Amino acid sequence: MNKPITSGSLDLLNFDNRYVRELPGDPIRENSRRQVAGACFSYVTPIKVRAPQLVSYSPEVATLLEMTPEMCQSDQFLQVFSGNALATGMEPYAMCYGGHQFGNWAGQLGDGRAINLGEIVNSQNQRWVLQLKGAGPTPYSRTADGLAVLRSSVREYLCSEAMHHLGVPTTRALSLIETGELVERDMFYNGNPQDEPGAIVCRVSPSFIRFGNFEIFASRGENTLLQQFLDYTIQTDFPHLGKPGRETYLEWFREVCRTTAELIVHWMRVGFVHGVMNTDNMSILGLTIDYGPYGWLEDYNPGWTPNTTDAHGKRYCFGNQPHIAQWNLVQLANAIFPVINDKEGLGEALDTYRQTFQQGWADCIAQKLGLRKYIAETDEQMANELFDIMNSVETDMTIFFRKLADFDSQEASDRPDPLALFKDSFYRSEQLTPDYRERLSAWLTRYRMRLQQNGIPDVQRKAEMNRVNPKYVLRNYLAQLAIDKAEKGDYSLVNELLDLLRNPYDEQPHREKYSEKRPEWARNRPGCSMLSCSS
Repeated sequence: MNKPITSGSLDLLNFDNRYVRELPGDPIRENSRRQVAGACFSYVTPIKVRAPQLVSYSPEVATLLEMTPEMCQSDQFLQVFSGNALATGMEPYAMCYGGHQFGNWAGQLGDGRAINLGEIVNSQNQRWVLQLKGAGPTPYSRTADGLAVLRSSVREYLCSEAMHHLGVPTTRALSLIETGELVERDMFYNGNPQDEPGAIVCRVSPSFIRFGNFEIFASRGENTLLQQFLDYTIQTDFPHLGKPGRETYLEWFREVCRTTAELIVHWMRVGFVHGVMNTDNMSILGLTIDYGPYGWLEDYNPGWTPNTTDAHGKRYCFGNQPHIAQWNLVQLANAIFPVINDKEGLGEALDTYRQTFQQGWADCIAQKLGLRKYIAETDEQMANELFDIMNSVETDMTIFFRKLADFDSQEASDRPDPLALFKDSFYRSEQLTPDYRERLSAWLTRYRMRLQQNGIPDVQRKAEMNRVNPKYVLRNYLAQLAIDKAEKGDYSLVNELLDLLRNPYDEQPHREKYSEKRPEWARNRPGCSMLSCSS
């Protein structure tokens, strides 16, 4: 076991770059855009930037990596995680992978603006890959520049950490650094490019392997490399499954199906919309990966997508996420079939996704409603009716469920206004018609009867509901306010939101304003309502 680091130098970190040591790499060292065949990665070096400045770092992630505060506030840290220098042991590279984008095979994609610095193994023998996003072009950048701007980087940095503290499996973020360079971006692809401040996020994960890593080899008929890559993945990231072989491959795929289902249940629980669930954005560890045009469901609308590219088709809207995850798993099954050659076994493994999601969603509904146990015969219809009611008027999902925990399960003699408890969750008062009031009142009467059958005291039920229904999420407008300040050189709101979102389920009386519903000015503002894949 490695010894924890106690001094201040990044050069003492223990790098064990297994990916580049055990897998075949691109023999061409020239950093030019091209098709890369027969290789899992290409060596590439980050470009240097003019005037890096630390915006923020996550103390929790630094602790995982056994980096001290002194290390994170050092000039070496700034230079390394802006791409200007390498610490001892780093071997930067970009991964080769493909993917299905919006349902169509896109061919080779790869790390177009991500550069892996290497893999740290800490004193607990945990493996963490460090990856810079926005540190320059790679052979997989196609026509892009490999850079990132501050607005998208703030969003990724904050959301990575917010999701972790919500209990949602995710990649993490160590640092956010402004580069001092300007990057040209046409935010909505409408012929209006602008110069924006550049930035780099250091992302951290046990692995960045995606479904698309397997798809690229299968699409090219590189079956020997496909099996080698699958064996490597199991030995490195799933060692508990044992020696690679047919049964292990099937067990591995079952585990990927299970963890993917668990991930989607979490997304649906907190109202997160990924926005671009292409197969190259799906982690084999069941982590949320690649924060691009994501958004938080504010008024409950299953058809909402934050992605302008998807505005018409709504393939990746909130309500479609469970189906799309299953579709993506089918593509992964197709990719690994040449190695396993067992259609029936893969089909049975795929069914793990359906079973896990159905059970997980039932448990999630019970927890969100404060029920001791989900009873399908009654609770499914009750839950569906609630979601229909929420969708019939603009109702803030986060606030509504948080307020529901305060509901009195004892019959009220004076029958108060059913809307009073939830008034802070409604966006348009004119939608609150007598018919709506009657419908909500009828549902609450039914819910009260169910709670009385449930037998959990209100105080206990409230505490349990408040552990799964967050008070604070990274609302789209809050992220935009932090971006607006950061672009003027004021990083205070980035760091305040980072601190706020460390405890998303707790009451934080001095920060109540961050729990309020979206203000009207943010309804149609770019960055608050719709986003593009541009960064």
